[in-house]
Amino acid sequence: MTHDDAPLLADLMPWSVAPLRPGRAWPTAPDPASLKARWDTLLKADGTDRNALFGPTRARTLHSAVSQLPGHPAGTERLARAEGPCAEPVRVLAAPFDERWLIPDHRLIDMARPELWRVMDDPQVFTVETGADPTPLLATSLLPILRTGRIRPLYRRPGGREPNLAPGLLDHLTALLGDRPTAPDVLAWILATVRPDLTVPLTGDARLWQSGVELGRRLLWLLRRDGERPKLPGGRRPYVRAPLPSRPLALRYDRAEETLYLDEGRISPVPPDAWDYEVAGVPVLESWFAVRTTPAERGTLAALRPATWPQSWTSELLELITVLALLAELRPQRDELTVTAPVTATDLRDAAVLPVPRPCRRPASVLDHHEEGPEGQFTLL
Repeated sequence: MTHDDAPLLADLMPWSVAPLRPGRAWPTAPDPASLKARWDTLLKADGTDRNALFGPTRARTLHSAVSQLPGHPAGTERLARAEGPCAEPVRVLAAPFDERWLIPDHRLIDMARPELWRVMDDPQVFTVETGADPTPLLATSLLPILRTGRIRPLYRRPGGREPNLAPGLLDHLTALLGDRPTAPDVLAWILATVRPDLTVPLTGDARLWQSGVELGRRLLWLLRRDGERPKLPGGRRPYVRAPLPSRPLALRYDRAEETLYLDEGRISPVPPDAWDYEVAGVPVLESWFAVRTTPAERGTLAALRPATWPQSWTSELLELITVLALLAELRPQRDELTVTAPVTATDLRDAAVLPVPRPCRRPASVLDHHEEGPEGQFTLL
């Protein structure tokens, strides 16, 4: 409870899942071709060489017997004798604002959280707790594999069914606001108002609610990046002013020129707010660049990567600069959003919205088909 008794995010969106624990870095990469090359290299190796390349842990070895990840038909035979092609890589959110690719093979991931894979579809939005200014909560359409806080899906079932909201919350807000909000409306409000301590001030003021929801929709659009591509106004759009080298090694920023240098390559204008953008103390642009350029240990699977800087990375970098700049522009609106007519945690308890029933904090039963278990056997769930 905070000084103003604002409800906890954990009560408003009660079902949450701990972060995935990959266990090894090589099944994730900024490009899908490298992942397929890594898989082929693993399967060509035998015995101790395959074991060393794989990187065994207590949770996963070459002899681990595990089921398929829901919706992704990878093999289920033990990796010690695995054959066949690499499972088609999927796009994931690997770090704040850093989209990469992952081999969706349960045998490669220590703790894959299958309950998240079961509800991953087009309507789904995953929120990820960071508890840090200016972004206490991330939102993504991709599977998040960040090592931050808990993951809270917007929906408990595929197809946008059964919002992951406290039972009765939508009814209570309807009575206060006059119009029935949707689950995405509530998520938009949460994104606009959530605090670093992960409390969420609610309001019964219909006009303020609408303003907050509109701001939150804008935030959600920028965080998800799965619709129309964001753009800055004409004179402020970042462009490549000098060609990027085939293998840039150093990144630096000239604040006076608003220019980002990748060795001799130049991108501008890059607003200072985009360069300064951090999540939990980590500079987003510098971290994004380091993942793509820091050499991996020779002889490891992670060392298999593009020999030259792909054009697609330049496009991603330009879009990332744009997103960070637009998010920074929204900070004053978030800071100015003062909640009146507050709906407190006590109010929600009096309305029997809280406490949340215990089953709402557990995953829903969503299986409507068999899932293949180890060695081709079907999982009985």
